Amino acid sequence: MVILTLNCGSSSVKYQLYDWSSRAVLATGIVERVTQPGSKLTHKPVGALEFEKEHDCPSHQEAINLLIEVIQDADHGVIDSIDEIKAVGHRVVHGGERFNKSVLVTDEVLAVFREIQGLAPLHNPANIMGIEAARALLPNAPHCAIMDTAWHQTMPAKAYMYALPHHWYRDYGVRRYGFHGTSFLYTAKRAAVLLGKDPFETNLIIAHIGNGASINAVKEGVSVDTSMGLTPLEGLVMGTRSGDIDPAIPFHMLNAAGMKPDEVERTLNKQSGVLGITEKYVDRRDIEQAAQEGDKLSQLAIEVESYRLRKYIGAYAAALERVDAIVFTAGVGERGPLIRRLATEGLENFGIKLDPRKNEASKTANAETCISADDATTKILVIPTDEELVMTEDTQALMEGSYDVHTNFTYSFQSPDYFNKSRNACIDADLEKRPELAEIILNTPVESTSQAPEDCE
Repeated sequence: MVILTLNCGSSSVKYQLYDWSSRAVLATGIVERVTQPGSKLTHKPVGALEFEKEHDCPSHQEAINLLIEVIQDADHGVIDSIDEIKAVGHRVVHGGERFNKSVLVTDEVLAVFREIQGLAPLHNPANIMGIEAARALLPNAPHCAIMDTAWHQTMPAKAYMYALPHHWYRDYGVRRYGFHGTSFLYTAKRAAVLLGKDPFETNLIIAHIGNGASINAVKEGVSVDTSMGLTPLEGLVMGTRSGDIDPAIPFHMLNAAGMKPDEVERTLNKQSGVLGITEKYVDRRDIEQAAQEGDKLSQLAIEVESYRLRKYIGAYAAALERVDAIVFTAGVGERGPLIRRLATEGLENFGIKLDPRKNEASKTANAETCISADDATTKILVIPTDEELVMTEDTQALMEGSYDVHTNFTYSFQSPDYFNKSRNACIDADLEKRPELAEIILNTPVESTSQAPEDCE
């Protein structure tokens, strides 16, 4: 049985096909420049060569139709018929207060998403368009919505309420919601396994650092605070988003520079963060290279980003009182030893102490590692996230009627014996490049019988 997961952005559609029977990823891919000229699909079948196809996609329906055509292609496809797709899971960024877990998509659920789309105007409209398009093209498959905000619905009011007129919350839903929920769910459950602890006796600080970045305080297995707020703009310094700023700054720029409100919003979301500081770079690898070559703004961007991270770690350590582990995940978190080192520097009084050699060795998206010093009282873990697996398992469980909120539901990856097959096939290639990685891997890989894929990172 095959499950398709879709992550629809304003101009892209990311997808994954998962064979539930063999518990294996069949293919991943993305359609880029949706609604724009020059649309292109990049299709990555597991164990086969990547395939690209240019095809104009003026809407999400054409984009999803294109990927459905390619995944059945005689030369590049991974299924024989669209009828093999038994369910579709959709990422939805904002579920407001209405949803604390994933749900089957109905007309009523879609109506709620439309009602609250003003809370995430950059994300939810595209999510809704993707669901509508997929339901039209795959009418016989159940469709499920997996929301970034659901994980954070356990936050107490003291963490999610802003010091604003209360009727703003009551009438307009203004509060902290938090995002990256599927990533935090996966890494929280995996961290408990790696620590050998009951997940509901585990306290964690999880930093999801990619182009979008947020940090999560997890107490006794549930989210109690997070850095993103009403929207994904608040909190950490990100690729193009500002994170925390003085809320008077937009008004100052409206008056001083004559900017328009939509121009300010676009600047804070698309032209700020490390891009705003460096004036040219978003990719942290480019920033580190430029910093090494003496670029002052790149050096500043690294300092600002890591300092903001360190402040949040300290604040959440105080909020949790006891921290079992700091967890780094997502692109930069998994492969960015410099940011990890600077973000944890000077936190020895909290029992947080990084081992420099272990930290440098951990540059992989294929293995879970421990990079804390041997004498540290708080572990520092690097756990590659797997949001697609959470989406897939929620979708499967919703189909069979066994799904529930995460405090009453057990995922396959909560087993100590769990391994990601496609990542496992890539670990050997990582070890060949960095043999020292073997000393810090926590999930000792099982022997792989398959050849390493071409796209191992």
